[in-house]
Amino acid sequence: MGIILEKGYTMFLNYFFSFGIFFLTAIAVCVLFLFLYAKVTPYDDYQMIFSENNTASALGFGGAIVGLCIPLYSALVNSISYIDFVIWAGVAMFVQLLFALVMTRVGGRFSVEKHINEGNIAVGILMAFMSIAIGLLNAGSMSY
Repeated sequence: MGIILEKGYTMFLNYFFSFGIFFLTAIAVCVLFLFLYAKVTPYDDYQMIFSENNTASALGFGGAIVGLCIPLYSALVNSISYIDFVIWAGVAMFVQLLFALVMTRVGGRFSVEKHINEGNIAVGILMAFMSIAIGLLNAGSMSY
């Protein structure tokens, strides 16, 4: 009886360790994304959100975070190993950052940068939904 309990306890610790390492890595990817997203966009997201109360910027940034977490979830569920997860997490982050880079560089009438700077909430919502859509497509493309 003692051997069975000890084996179950060891299995629990192994699973808990696996949970912890995957979860902490996912959190680290999110934190890195928060830093890199602010570098990729031509405007200062943090200043606009926390100092200027720019709702459009907050919506776009929030959508980008959700757009990252959707494929991160897919990578967590579908990965066959920790290294596999780390690779797919990097792909998810790269795709979302590339999307932000391209969208915020469009000029003219459709300039996301100009509209976000002006606090245009409709453009913030559009960016949020487009980021989420990219995240869903990204996650779906990761299925094995």
